[in-house]
Amino acid sequence: MSGDRHPLFMPLILVGGLIFGFGLGFSQMARPEVVLHFLQFEDFGLLFVMFGAAIVSGIAFAVMPRLRDSAPLTGDRYERRLKPFDRNVLIGGALFGVGWGLSGICPGAAYASLGIGNVSILWALAGMFAGAYLQGAWRSKRAAADTAPAGAD
Repeated sequence: MSGDRHPLFMPLILVGGLIFGFGLGFSQMARPEVVLHFLQFEDFGLLFVMFGAAIVSGIAFAVMPRLRDSAPLTGDRYERRLKPFDRNVLIGGALFGVGWGLSGICPGAAYASLGIGNVSILWALAGMFAGAYLQGAWRSKRAAADTAPAGAD
């Protein structure tokens, strides 16, 4: 990332997050019951929200590199950053899906759910933070083991 960001970068991120959270709350997508009804094939409103977001994102990713060489607030060049599809992606996706199904909420919507008064979502947020911490500690330990000297010769 670029170190010389535009001064409005952080305020615009905050405003964007507030608008996103308001949209989730207003559309009822921050309610775990709505998500669980979607996962049980009873209500497909969330599917339309996700398709709408995918369409807008797809258009933005296709059009913006043709209009500009770099992002206006960060100066970073528009480019694809492909990551390998490996065991970590499968395990992470499975854990995310199980957590989503059990709690009825994904990480972004969990904060919006707090904003609409769902205090019990704090348990799910605590689980998300604990899982992220444990994953980071495990990766750090694994990286340190991979770079440790093999022993004295």
